[in-house]
Amino acid sequence: MTLSMPAPLRAAAAAFAIAAMPAPAIAEPSEERRKRGEAVIRSLNKGEPQPALERMRQEFPFLAEATEAYALGDVWSRTGLDSRTRQLAAVAAFAATGQTAFMKVHAGYALNIGVPEEELKEIVYLITVPAGISRAIAASQVLSELFAERRKQ
Repeated sequence: MTLSMPAPLRAAAAAFAIAAMPAPAIAEPSEERRKRGEAVIRSLNKGEPQPALERMRQEFPFLAEATEAYALGDVWSRTGLDSRTRQLAAVAAFAATGQTAFMKVHAGYALNIGVPEEELKEIVYLITVPAGISRAIAASQVLSELFAERRKQ
């Protein structure tokens, strides 16, 4: 059964609904968001800029700025998760989706902030369930490369 509402009542209901909506958030200037993103990178990368992001900035400056402002400045700087949990989640997500280059970057950050190699290996074992053995093997190979690079330093 459909109820019809007279036009003046519909208009009043719409005006009330609009008035009851929260005020839109004022967008932060891009530069503030970018600086926050830069601070996130430096906190994870031993005070250094991220080399891949800096290379991207040379050829694709808009994409680099968007990554720094949105992904890092807006999302990664949120306080709902600590850095350790955020990095472990990122490693698992990138490994499970086969994005091993991104997984390697975030595994490096995890190591930088004190996550032991054994915990990263556990992530690889864990992703065999949702993502399959082939993705886990690919992730294990990239992690092995990262561990070897770190041991040489």
